[in-house]
Amino acid sequence: MIPPGLLISAPASGCGKTTLMLGLLAALRAQGIAVQPFKSGPDYIDPAFHTAASGRASFNLDSWSMDHACIEGLVGNAKGADLILAEGSMGLFDGVAVPGASGNGASADIAAQMGWPVVLVLDASGAAQSVAATALGFAQMRPDVRLAGVVLNRVASKRHETLIRVGMEQVGITVLGALPRQKDIAMPERHLGLVQACEQENLPEILSSAAGLVAAHVDIAALIAAAAGTLKDAPPPARVIPPGQRIALAQDDGFAFVYPHLLAGWRAAGATVLPFSPLANEAPDDSADVCWLPGGYPELHAGRIAAADRFRNGLQKFVRTRPVHGECGGYMAMGAGLIDKEGVRHEMTGLLGLETSFATRKMHLGYRKADLHVGIPGHPAPAQLRGHEFHYATILSEPDAALAKIIDSNGVLVPETGSVKLYEGGGVATGTFFHMIAEAP
Repeated sequence: MIPPGLLISAPASGCGKTTLMLGLLAALRAQGIAVQPFKSGPDYIDPAFHTAASGRASFNLDSWSMDHACIEGLVGNAKGADLILAEGSMGLFDGVAVPGASGNGASADIAAQMGWPVVLVLDASGAAQSVAATALGFAQMRPDVRLAGVVLNRVASKRHETLIRVGMEQVGITVLGALPRQKDIAMPERHLGLVQACEQENLPEILSSAAGLVAAHVDIAALIAAAAGTLKDAPPPARVIPPGQRIALAQDDGFAFVYPHLLAGWRAAGATVLPFSPLANEAPDDSADVCWLPGGYPELHAGRIAAADRFRNGLQKFVRTRPVHGECGGYMAMGAGLIDKEGVRHEMTGLLGLETSFATRKMHLGYRKADLHVGIPGHPAPAQLRGHEFHYATILSEPDAALAKIIDSNGVLVPETGSVKLYEGGGVATGTFFHMIAEAP
């Protein structure tokens, strides 16, 4: 059986969704309630925090990249839990202009498909009864999305809370909690969002503070009672084709961005994952038949990567006879060089001729659809892949053969084609700036 669920969302980013989500997960776990977390949209960082708070692996659900069956199969991971909590991305209705596999990527798509009522987090600073007008608009925007209630955030005083509650009563919207203004559990951020969970030395304290805040100021019993869902049982998860049977996977603070559903799918298909750390100067396991370099923050560790001779030599040996694939940060590490934000060039592994720079920031953001000219591990050409790109690197040179024809969600051609280089011993180096989410049906 699939337990009932709720979607935690907001009118915009920065309203407090993550604070509420982590606080609820930690507080419910402390009460002995098993909660299955999910994340709407292509995000790597939030699911790792969800897992730390709940003790259960969190999975991404994305309506632009995934069809209905794929989403429902992933929701099947909630079997055995008592409750589902899914965290939205950006604002509740924010998505792209042109729909994809099953929607436009908005969190509202997931709420509608799964029948999960929405808990709307509202930043109450600078307004009182007018906050209710915002809530009313969200309640009426889509008839297929139901509002369970609101949690007010950054409430200045009891008087402030009372005034907002008056407005909510006038429009018939339930207030499930009111969080006071405070900065104790604010988590550090960087250009792609929160600092990774693996980098948080005080993560237990952060989660404990969030749990205490939520337990003291949110009606958790009412929130649980509002949970619902239309899915009673789920199909098996969609089959994920692993890139090989023995996968050498770079995993450390510099290379951490792998979608949880892909890792789970690789293992479910019988593949063995062999983690190694480039930052610890480790080479890929020589018994592997493929090497996968995920995204992350290579620009923060460029000096260490450049000095990691065992990693570089091992990867160069590996690619002569076997495939190596990199995504975003992994793709940059496969290149010839990377210039950091101070303008210093660092030598990368040289599997490809790619040169990138962070000296001048340029944001690359959005969904990607790729028609492969040459296959990548697990996906022979002419497969079509769906994924997402988010980075601030500038390409100085991308001299190798183009890996794919890549378009954005509006069908506009993207100049970052990815790269492919063949090696005489039978190996191949491939890389893209986008992270694959799913193969298009």
